[in-house]
Amino acid sequence: MPAYKYTLKGGRTQWYAAFYYVDWTGQRKHHVKRGFSTQREAKEYEKTFLDRNKDKSDILFSSLTENYYEDMKSRLKPTTMESKHFLIDQKVLPYFKDLKVCDIDVLTVRKWQNSLLQMKDRNGKKFSQTYLKTINDQLSAIMNYAVKHYGLPVNPCHLAGTIGKKNSDEMDFWTVEQFNAFIAVTTKTGLRIAYEVLFWTGIRCGELLALTPADILQGKEISINKNYVKIKGGYVIQTPKTERGKRTISIPDFLYDEIEEYISNLYGIQKEDRIFYFTKAALENNIKTGAKRAGLPEIRLHDLRHSNVAMLIEMGVDIMEIARRLGHESVKTTWDTYAHLYPNKDRAVADRLHTLHEEAKYSADSEIKRNNPQD
Repeated sequence: MPAYKYTLKGGRTQWYAAFYYVDWTGQRKHHVKRGFSTQREAKEYEKTFLDRNKDKSDILFSSLTENYYEDMKSRLKPTTMESKHFLIDQKVLPYFKDLKVCDIDVLTVRKWQNSLLQMKDRNGKKFSQTYLKTINDQLSAIMNYAVKHYGLPVNPCHLAGTIGKKNSDEMDFWTVEQFNAFIAVTTKTGLRIAYEVLFWTGIRCGELLALTPADILQGKEISINKNYVKIKGGYVIQTPKTERGKRTISIPDFLYDEIEEYISNLYGIQKEDRIFYFTKAALENNIKTGAKRAGLPEIRLHDLRHSNVAMLIEMGVDIMEIARRLGHESVKTTWDTYAHLYPNKDRAVADRLHTLHEEAKYSADSEIKRNNPQD
């Protein structure tokens, strides 16, 4: 693994790495990389490069992760990749980066899981169950990648078991009365209309911020066909989170009228201009201060979506329709997320069955008496 020195104009020296390797097609190729300050840096680059091009499970975890990122970036949305990078770089790589993939066994994974269970956030609270599972799933995804492409016999995460939960046992939401109290103290028209749309439709914040006048249909419907998201400090418009995310939602008359009046007062707005000019951060900050002014329990912005679902469930709306309005890929997603909001529905079903039984019994008794008047 030699490295080579060369002299620049002016007499300054640098190092470069030059070596052969076999690429993924089986072809032998030559690779050169210049610009290293020391011989050690050039050799380290060669070592890392060759490690990343291994197809065996003795590859370093850090190199495997880079290959995983490269493979996934053309398959996942930029927002999803950004989330993966954050979780893996912060919570997974620091523990596993210097280990060979083949040396990561069940015990190693369990020790890492135990360390996560003891970690605390900036407020001194332990990570939520859903956050723990999300982190754990990132490691499992990388190890699945190693099983599929690097000859790892088995994913040790599967044997170690998972931590955390997919869905929270509790969910914060506001009732209609609580939401109206919040709206009463929200004085800025744009913010007020935005919250109304979130609460009464259940759409995601990114879907709200992407709305244009063209998306407000004359049939008193809203067309959801794009998403306004922040990526690497900038904002972009992209397609909805899932294919089912492209949908049309009917809205109540009062909400349609409020949106139309709001748009009519936006001077010079074009059909494809965004209706809501503020950011998600502005909505998040205002919901906190508004809740405090109204004397309400504080909820997150996303909890307005949960509030909408809780309201629909209470109204007896079919879960298939709820899933469609939310833009979920499957009804299972909706059920897994919101099943705990149905605790009294089982009792309601039993009560309705009891009523049906009593009505049928009364009808049968009446029929018997009509047919046997002497009794």
